[in-house]
Amino acid sequence: MLKNVKIENFRSFQSFELQQLGRVNLLVGTNNSGKTSILEAIQLLCSRNNLEPLAEVMINRGEYFFSEEDRRLLRDRRDIDICHLFYGHEIQAGSKFSISGINNNIREEVIGSIQVGSLPLDKDLTTGPDEQCNSFDENSFDETFNDLKKIDFTLQWNKESEIWKRPLSANAGISEHYIRRSPIKTKNSVTKTQFVTSSSLTTQKMTELFNQVVLTPEEELLTESLQTVEPKIKRIASIGTERYRPSDSRGGFFVRLSDTSQRVPIGSLGEGVWRMLGLALATVCASDGVLFIDDIDTGLHFSVMSDMWKLVCKTAERLNVQVFATTHNSDCWTSLANVAREEGGEDGITIQRIEKNKSTAVAFTEPEIIIAAQRGIEVR
Repeated sequence: MLKNVKIENFRSFQSFELQQLGRVNLLVGTNNSGKTSILEAIQLLCSRNNLEPLAEVMINRGEYFFSEEDRRLLRDRRDIDICHLFYGHEIQAGSKFSISGINNNIREEVIGSIQVGSLPLDKDLTTGPDEQCNSFDENSFDETFNDLKKIDFTLQWNKESEIWKRPLSANAGISEHYIRRSPIKTKNSVTKTQFVTSSSLTTQKMTELFNQVVLTPEEELLTESLQTVEPKIKRIASIGTERYRPSDSRGGFFVRLSDTSQRVPIGSLGEGVWRMLGLALATVCASDGVLFIDDIDTGLHFSVMSDMWKLVCKTAERLNVQVFATTHNSDCWTSLANVAREEGGEDGITIQRIEKNKSTAVAFTEPEIIIAAQRGIEVR
């Protein structure tokens, strides 16, 4: 379990640190303070040789483009605009970001960098510009090309792992295909991660997670979680994604209610039920790993937030999951304080206040959260 995290030159953070982390950690702060970027940084640190999350995060943010050749040939092939991972959205030779942390008394680190390397001697110069990076000034690019250099984006975990290296395109991008399908060799085991965005999980993702849980002891936990929002729910079932387009929202799941013999589409019960199902599935399927939840209170009425936190905290402790979540909602953090007072936890609950232009989060430990809630002290 991570006890602290340090971020350098990643997204909006030139230098930033989280300390005194616990089992469940709620990040609070104003809009554009970097809460979501912190979740993404920690996920990148934990993912190790799995780069799928990196591609998903950047595509969800719209950080990609189609080259002129792709547009001309009508190819649906995206290039990830890698410069947005670096502080200031700018890159040059030697640019570097790092994310590090202490995990069970072991230091872990991932370093991303922009490096200049030599092209192979048999490189076809007629295709050179498509393999180079002109995100720098024009003179720099011309000099680089004339000297038979290439610009690479590299990632390396814990220095002893293999360096993942890919050349940047003329627009400083990397093909989505390379990121999704290029595994990294590492000596460390891969940490399981789940990321729930503010817009919840897709039908396809929910179905994949449900298939991992069905007919296991955790399946009952899903029903219990939905009953916090709608007590009449008796059973939930998935009918797969075949009948639903990827853009369909809240499809593929039905529930049985105590007052009707008809099966009811889960979408008929409102956003709160769908959100709670996603939270429960993600928590269960992050067993022995890390769960990230952006805007955890999305779609949930304040009256069910305490039950939501009980579900997350108890499941996380039972299945050895560390949780990082964000919120803007006062009801959300005070509900967490109530759960901390009533339930407690072996590894603790923290609130981390993120303030712009500050290099360290303000950490509120479990006892401090309880006192703040009792005295009406605002921690956001």
